[in-house]
Amino acid sequence: MLSPEQKAQFYKDGYLVLPSFFSSDKAQQLLAEARKLLSEVDLSSHPKTRFSTGDSQVSDDFFLTSGDKIRAFFEEDAFDPNGQLNRPKEQAINKIGHALHELNPIYRQFTLENNDLKTLAKELDYHKDPAVLQSMVICKQPSSNTNQVPTHDDSTFLYTDPPSALGFWFALEQCTKSNGCLSFARGSHKRNTISKRFVRLPQGGTGFEKLGSDAAGIDWEKEGDWVVEECEPGALVLIDGAVIHRSEKNLSDKSRFIYTCQYV
Repeated sequence: MLSPEQKAQFYKDGYLVLPSFFSSDKAQQLLAEARKLLSEVDLSSHPKTRFSTGDSQVSDDFFLTSGDKIRAFFEEDAFDPNGQLNRPKEQAINKIGHALHELNPIYRQFTLENNDLKTLAKELDYHKDPAVLQSMVICKQPSSNTNQVPTHDDSTFLYTDPPSALGFWFALEQCTKSNGCLSFARGSHKRNTISKRFVRLPQGGTGFEKLGSDAAGIDWEKEGDWVVEECEPGALVLIDGAVIHRSEKNLSDKSRFIYTCQYV
């Protein structure tokens, strides 16, 4: 499915954008299903778990037991001091995860019953038998002040030994600078050292376990060869687990829904 030039580009940059990988009709179907899932969230039974991508990682049971379920997680600023939603729930949810690929018929067909995805993973020499670890819709709600994703790599959070995470990131809507498209520190996977992994702590909650010596202390904000990657609905971005990337806040009046799954 990939040309030698595309493979070389992926190995060189640590990511690869494949425009028009799936149809606009399929993007609309996946987007409609995501909006349906948002509408079905039951506020009366929801623990109001918020999702954070900063230093304060989510560690409650509702999040930690979501690996084989479909659950919604709110934006950090979605509730007022009295615990009431400050906007409609459909505009207050940060993401839906983490077993869409197993439990939702639309996303299961797109992910597990789509041999193209596994073929791509094999062509990039990640695995003889790549397996999907998790999946989610990330909503990037419009005009939100809390949906920035800071500089990170995926292998810290999806750790295997040796590291093997490979991300599939599907644009369901137009992704632009103004609504929080991806940016990559091009080639950073060659210099980046996976020096810690995200773990559950024996005393409860989550934290980071050190792996050997610390990384070289690269300041990727200053030293990274950053490239902004805008894309249209139907695009697929392949992401090496070690490449450094981020996305900015959505300061526009348009949402930026994407679907992503990670292979190990």
